[in-house]
Amino acid sequence: MSDAKSGSICVFVAAILLLGCAPVMAQQFVYPQKGQSAEQQKTDEYECHTWAVQQTSYDPTNAAQAAPAQPAQTSAGAQPGSGLRGAARGAVVGGLIGAISDDAGKGAGIGAVAGGVAGRSQSRRQQAQQQAQSQQQASAKQQGQQDAYLRAKATCLEAKGYSVK
Repeated sequence: MSDAKSGSICVFVAAILLLGCAPVMAQQFVYPQKGQSAEQQKTDEYECHTWAVQQTSYDPTNAAQAAPAQPAQTSAGAQPGSGLRGAARGAVVGGLIGAISDDAGKGAGIGAVAGGVAGRSQSRRQQAQQQAQSQQQASAKQQGQQDAYLRAKATCLEAKGYSVK
């Protein structure tokens, strides 16, 4: 597979991860075991929600609105200077190869162009991988906060006489 295709695939996969992996809040089923009215259940659920937010510092009603910050990208998608660094490396290699065929200048020029393209391509792939990893870490952190919130809310509701599943 060519570098251009693999770079495009990496960017595509990163985009899927960024868009398609938003954590979903699990639903709790609450059943009154002591004959509580529907109005009492609403009041108790609200009080337990408030208590769970205080205990976990996580509010699922606000978390759905807050999107994790994404690192800034350059317009070309590559790190600034990556093409220049790649061109310099390519020129050195091309110059060495050209010296073997008695035309170091031509070899250095060809190597600089090839190295510049390769440097930008590699930089884009690395950036896409870093963004995907950052998104996965943010999703895992949010999932942990959601789990803690749900456990705290269930604990409160069970103490008030409800069955929670």
